Amino acid sequence: MFRHTMLFLGYELKNMLRNPLWPFFGVLQPILYLLLFAPLLENTAIGADGTDTLLVFTPGVMMMVAVFGSLFVGFGMVVEIRNGYLERLAVSQVWRPAIVLGRSIRDVIILIFQALLVVGIATLMGMRASLPGLLLMLPLMAATGLLASGLSYGLALAVRDENGMASLLQFFSLPLILLTGILLPMSLAPGWMQTVAEFNPLYHTVEAGRALFAGDFSDGSIPLAFGLTIGLAVLTTAWSVSSMRKLAG
Repeated sequence: MFRHTMLFLGYELKNMLRNPLWPFFGVLQPILYLLLFAPLLENTAIGADGTDTLLVFTPGVMMMVAVFGSLFVGFGMVVEIRNGYLERLAVSQVWRPAIVLGRSIRDVIILIFQALLVVGIATLMGMRASLPGLLLMLPLMAATGLLASGLSYGLALAVRDENGMASLLQFFSLPLILLTGILLPMSLAPGWMQTVAEFNPLYHTVEAGRALFAGDFSDGSIPLAFGLTIGLAVLTTAWSVSSMRKLAG
């Protein structure tokens, strides 16, 4: 099982290295938010100076990378389903969960690389985050990425159509942005929106990220975010693995 997963991981990483610019393009939009949007918040209620603003804004940008960097990975799988490549793999002697797990681990590796790039730029801009908090933020990002990639792969195997996937993901992406407090803290939102956000697991990951960066390890959002994210990541990954087994017939 482990060997098959590592073989698929190696194969996916080699494919990625053939086009090494794609991970940079994937993180380009969050970096632009960091460079162009964060300075606009310096004189708002978020913080009186750029350092306070970056401690609030950077964890949101990192979660944007985790969610939207993994939420669209299933489109490549739809192409492989259409040309028959994935079905040939599914009916082979390979351990079928490895087909999904190898891709998911690759996605997490890319996310960690992108996250470090975002943190490096934010540090150059003057951010001074808690180092233990930053180290804890990386596994939280990884769990969030697994959640999103598992959902994307499961959706690809269920829908098997780019147009259907695009419609579903576009429908949910805007509420995800607005109700997670990625761009602005939900404390600035009206009461009804704050209530709705409480039912969004990703909202708690963003709040936990901000607490971690500030070094507030007693914040209740941290264990809540880890528990919800890891639990949902297991569920979405299990769904994608189950869908792969169904593909094999």
